Amino acid sequence: MKFQRLVDKDLLTEGELSDILAQSQSSGKYPEELLLGRGIARHDVLFCLSGYYDCPFVEYDEEVLAPYLLVKKLDLDHQKQMLWFPISVAEDNAEVAAYDPGDPQIREDILHTLGVTTIHFRVALPADVVRIIENNFDVNPGFQSTGGRTRLALDRVFLAYRRTAFSHYRTLFAKGRIGLAFIRTGLAFIAISLTFLRVFGTGLWAVLEIPFILAGLAMVFDGIKWYMPSRAASHHPIDSSSTESTGGTSVLSVSLENECPVFRRSGIIKGAEQLRAGWDLLSPVMRRRFIACDRADLAEERTAMAGNRTVLSNARTGLAFTRTGVALVGIGIALIRHFPQNAWTAFDVTFIAGGVLMSLDGLFWYFRGRNTGIKSFKDIRRLSMKESIWDSVLPHNDKRNPTGSHKSAPPVQPSHLPGIWATTGLALERTLLAERRCVMSRLRTILARTRTGLAFIRTGISITAVGAGLMVFFGISESGWAIVNSVLILAGLLLIADGYYWAVPAEKMQAAYPYCDRDLEIAVPDYGKPACQWAKAVFGTEDE
Repeated sequence: MKFQRLVDKDLLTEGELSDILAQSQSSGKYPEELLLGRGIARHDVLFCLSGYYDCPFVEYDEEVLAPYLLVKKLDLDHQKQMLWFPISVAEDNAEVAAYDPGDPQIREDILHTLGVTTIHFRVALPADVVRIIENNFDVNPGFQSTGGRTRLALDRVFLAYRRTAFSHYRTLFAKGRIGLAFIRTGLAFIAISLTFLRVFGTGLWAVLEIPFILAGLAMVFDGIKWYMPSRAASHHPIDSSSTESTGGTSVLSVSLENECPVFRRSGIIKGAEQLRAGWDLLSPVMRRRFIACDRADLAEERTAMAGNRTVLSNARTGLAFTRTGVALVGIGIALIRHFPQNAWTAFDVTFIAGGVLMSLDGLFWYFRGRNTGIKSFKDIRRLSMKESIWDSVLPHNDKRNPTGSHKSAPPVQPSHLPGIWATTGLALERTLLAERRCVMSRLRTILARTRTGLAFIRTGISITAVGAGLMVFFGISESGWAIVNSVLILAGLLLIADGYYWAVPAEKMQAAYPYCDRDLEIAVPDYGKPACQWAKAVFGTEDE
């Protein structure tokens, strides 16, 4: 009998052992788990298993590691189901930790998976086998294989690639806005020269009119070359969505679908919250796994913010297109009202029609950008209220001690050795720096929202100026045109008000961030030392 040794040593009676075995069968729990729950020592249980299976036992230890290439051939879920794991494989021999070495199905699975002929078993408790498996797959208890640090690093690479793509789009949109400024300037040149032509006709004035027209056409053509790539980029899907991070108790994972990375988040891992709450009891490698999850979550947040800024940049480009269209409409209306109807009238109508289409197209991006701006502002407020890595790890913010007494801080005084900043310390430093980059990313998003609000104001001023200028110059004697002018003025004022609604709260939030001073101090990282010993590079107004 497997546990007869416990009865022989008077650790249990025959009746108690029978009850435990019956309870194991009815509940589905391993009898070893129930024996440990009754206070039986681990080694007493392990000696029972060792004697029963006639092989040495092994306990969970982070140093029980199989070669990386061997682990790559295995499946985490399958190994946890079968409860065996190879400690080493040499030629046709394998040393295997297993819960039930006597199970022929286990033996057959080992032979088939490893391709060996001889198996040297080491028996282990089921929980220890599971932890040996999880540790070799570089995951914490209960986590899937996607929670491994290498897999999380791959996810961060995909997120970095997406941020790079967003940055490329924002650059194209900025070039597009410059191109639209060229177009507006060129149209102004063309309108001025054509007005001269209609007023003064040909003759000596053609010496001035022709260069103006040619210069205007050149600027319009050059502006279109700058604008068209940004217009093509505006039709690319810009996904600024993100999952809800849970402080390392769920895992962000990426999969490729139609050659595009799609990010999903697992549910809350059972026991992960309690595991993380006992931070001081975790081994360094377990801490690094949680910290790797944190960095992936922070990378996702930065990517979502980058997506929001890209949509806002697109909206500003659309508003620049609207301003170009409004300029065309204003020129066309002024020409058609100032000159009598003749062959030039078709040209004036073309100006108006083209301007209206451009304005409507630009306003489409205004509404999309407005929705994104509202969403991003709410996200930043929500994220600012959440606990950060500083709250969950650093002792001076430790909220796990109900007595309110603080634990001693880690030795980071200048006189202390930097040994604590070894592998785990470096991982924590990288995560704290990633968290700071997220704070800066929130600030950049707020600044982008402010710039977009100011773009609303500029566009509103342009529309109001066109309407008011036409009304002042031509008066209100013609009721139809007076209504058109009034609509332009009202639409412009609404855009101005909306711009202030965006800009003022963003300016207030911007003032609360510590990164907006003219004097800038940047730490120069030296990961062989604590952060308090890093050198500082200061850039003041004299460096501008």
